[in-house]
Amino acid sequence: MTRESARKKRHERIRNRITGTPERPRMNISRSLNNIYVQVIDDLAGNTVAAASTEEPQVREEVSHGGNKKAARVVGKLVAQRAKEQGVNKVVFDRGGYQYHGRVREVAEAARENGLEF
Repeated sequence: MTRESARKKRHERIRNRITGTPERPRMNISRSLNNIYVQVIDDLAGNTVAAASTEEPQVREEVSHGGNKKAARVVGKLVAQRAKEQGVNKVVFDRGGYQYHGRVREVAEAARENGLEF
């Protein structure tokens, strides 16, 4: 089993237990070597409520490389602000099968510091 297939299997197990609702959507993280992507998703309606990534020009102005913890913190702050604009204060955290460590942890902490509850 490869590392990626093990991560996908963990993510499937997580997704069997976690579902985003309109009152408490799911905050999903996806990452690559060079970027990190975060979405706040209402699974019942199938809508993305808020999203942010390191590919956006607003984030690129603040960080030079999108694959580090500083960039993850900026994305976490941005997604929290956008979710609050949409009236979302509480989310269910979906780490996507990744370890709660490094960039994933920075996104979560930045979102918490900017008003999201999980």
